[in-house]
Amino acid sequence: MLELEVCKTKFKKFRGLMFSKKKNLLFVLDKEEKFNAGIHMLFVFYPIQVIWLDYRFKIVDIKRMLPFISFHIPKQKAKYIVEFVSKQNNFKFGDKFNLERFLR
Repeated sequence: MLELEVCKTKFKKFRGLMFSKKKNLLFVLDKEEKFNAGIHMLFVFYPIQVIWLDYRFKIVDIKRMLPFISFHIPKQKAKYIVEFVSKQNNFKFGDKFNLERFLR
């Protein structure tokens, strides 16, 4: 079963996975955005896979990111960002990703 730690506060969103142990994170943005939905890998010591979702939970971008060197802005506006510590091969652009149980 998938476990996600929800990041809603500004501090949790800023810190993300920096200096942390491996865990999956869900970022909830205040509104759909493109540039403020960018992800960097400074002080993240392991690779991650990131998916960006719009307000309908549709995947709008997918990116494998490497420690310290990666930075990515999604191709489209996103409302939700999910960071996985292991590579997920079962996602495709346009797929729906059910996050409702994490948003209660």
